[in-house]
Parts: sequence; C-alpha cells; structure tokens
Amino acid sequence: MDLRQDKIHGVNLGNWLVLEKWMSTALYDGTDAMDEYYLPRRLSKSEYESRIMTHRSEYISERDFLTIKSWGMNAVRIPVPYFIFGDRPPFIACTQELDKAFAWAESVGLEILIDLHTAPMSQNGFDNGGISGVCRWAQLPQEVDFELSVLRRLAERYGKRKGLLGIEIINEPVLQDMWEKMHIQERYKVVEPELGKGSCGTTLEFLQDFYNRAYDVLSPFLADDKYVFFHDAFDIHAWKGFWQDGRHSKAVLDTHLYLMTAEMQGCPQTIEGYTAWIKDKWQKDIDDMRRYFPVVCGEWCLFNSLACGTDTKGGQTALNGVDNSHAAAVSEEEKTRIYRALSRAQQEAWDSGSGYFYWNYKLLTDTVNTSGWQGWDAWDLGRCIAKGWF
Repeated sequence: MDLRQDKIHGVNLGNWLVLEKWMSTALYDGTDAMDEYYLPRRLSKSEYESRIMTHRSEYISERDFLTIKSWGMNAVRIPVPYFIFGDRPPFIACTQELDKAFAWAESVGLEILIDLHTAPMSQNGFDNGGISGVCRWAQLPQEVDFELSVLRRLAERYGKRKGLLGIEIINEPVLQDMWEKMHIQERYKVVEPELGKGSCGTTLEFLQDFYNRAYDVLSPFLADDKYVFFHDAFDIHAWKGFWQDGRHSKAVLDTHLYLMTAEMQGCPQTIEGYTAWIKDKWQKDIDDMRRYFPVVCGEWCLFNSLACGTDTKGGQTALNGVDNSHAAAVSEEEKTRIYRALSRAQQEAWDSGSGYFYWNYKLLTDTVNTSGWQGWDAWDLGRCIAKGWF
C-alpha cells in the first residue's frame, strides 16, 4: 500500500492481545484487578492462564478477518504487549496468535499494522497502558532498551511478511502537558503508591530521541514497502520539521482523535458542534501535517456524550467512579441521525490524510442490560454497521 496515494480503511483488534477491562469485564470476575498488570497477580497461575488462552482463542478467529474484509476494509491494527515474546512473567507470550493473524490476513488480502501498545511501568498511565496511574517507563533506561529489543524482534520476525503494513513504535506516549490536563492519576487510580511514585509525562526531547533510536532499530529489517508509524503524543504540530532529512522515508504520523477528548477541550455537545470541530480543527490539522508525512487517524469512533444522553466527562464510566445510570433516553432514530452525521464528517476528515483505523472491532460489554453503558455500543464497529450508523 502506498500511503501517499492509497487510503487505509481499517479497524483495531483491541482487547485481544492487550486487555482493557471495560471491553470484557467478565475476564476480571472474582478479582479487584482494574488492569492487565494486576489480573495475573489476583488469580492463581492456572486460572490466569486458562482465562487468557480461552479469551485469545475465542475473541478473534479466521472468521473475523473474513468479516472485516467483507465490510470493505483493507487493514487491521493489532495492539500487542511488551511481553509478546513471553520473557516477562507472569504474562504469557502471544506470538502464536500474531502468527495466525498474519496467515488469516494474507489469505483474504488484509494488511496488518503491528502496534506496540504497552511498555513496562507504562508510557501513559492509562488502563490501556497496562498499569493504571503509573507512568515511569521513560525514567527507566533498562526498560527503554527492552522496548527497543521488542521492536527489533518484531521487525526480524514479521518485517518481510507480505501482510505487514508496518510497525508502530509505541502507542499513546504522553507528554507532561497531557499528563496534567487529563489528571491521569485521578482518573486511573494507583494501586501501589510506591509503583506510582514519580510518575509523570515525558518530554518531547526524550520522545524524539526514542523515535530516532526505534526507527534505526526497525528500518534494516523492514521490506521497502513497509512503514514505521509513530504516535504524535497528542500534540500533532510538535512534529513539524521532524525527520525531514530524507532518511526517514518509511515514517507515518499516527494521530488519535476522539470526540470525547474534543468535549474535554470545550467542543459543544451537539451535532453542529462536533462536525464543526472535526472540519475546522481536526481536518485542518491533518491537511497541515500531511505536507510532512502521510497522516493516519489510528484510533477514533462514533462515541459521544450527546448520543449517551449525558456528559460522560471524557468517556468515563463506573469503572472510573462516574455514574452514567441516570442518562436521558435517546431514541434509536435520534442516535442514528447523530452517528450517521458524525461518521460522514470523520471519514471525510481522515481521508483528507491517508485514512483510518476504527476503535474497535468489537467489545463484549452488554450495553443493553448493564446500567450505565447506554451509548457505549458505538465503540463496537460490528454493532455500528449492523445498526446502520457507520
């Protein structure tokens, strides 16, 4: 795929190899664990391994790749953990599952973006970073080197595969400004204060240096038509002038744009407010930055507070201590009107760059029978398509 000409229309396979509790809460039954770090520490070894292996075998299969292809998609983004090679106990390797994914993708004509989604002691403090409220990876030189070793091994193993689109260096690292604005340790509670001590966002200088080192690690093992994706750390304009020396021709800028974060920044919770934000801010940002790199929106979805019937405070749920059970009822007709308008606006914006990956392919949360989850079905692309929203 030539991202200077072709458009990615893809979907994330989140919560398969990297867990997020809100997307399949049953995995955590009988424990107080809120994230992937604590799940094996709250279960016996045999119970943990049984749950994980069952989940991985059932959550995604060959049939899902056929379904994604039938939707007209051409790519999938697969989040993988830092322990993918099985060298960080108590976690379990998942190279076998990724090997299968490549065989399935190549058989139906899909391409895979491997997304290194987590780092030891986390790059962001989010629950999806593996350990909630902790963000110390960048302060630990040995763990930074370990992350580079994971990238090298991924490139060695998959860099020449026909089905590889590229490898993403690291998912959603946060700079100090974002760390403070999101009040991350309030939103994602630290379980062990000692582990969380000293947590903070990183600097742009550190991240640029890490990206330089990662590019040099990856590039020798990647075929000429493969890409190195790098996330903008939620500051898309910070990357003007970066890697403009002609040596980094494989680079693709990844930006993650969610309506819930737009709400946190003051976007009016109306169709008109959302669509104006999409066109006048996000699309302009993409148009500006695609002069430097191909730009892909690697995560987005239709979820918004208007269709939920309540201000979700940036997409927070009962798991974050926010009660959404008193949301106003929103009719199916009205939700369809909202989601169709926002689907059109966002896809047009992403296609002004090099396309997108929807978050997410599926979630197992029962949004019908579980109080407080009204509107969260919009995170599930399969449900969005079945309901005619996408």
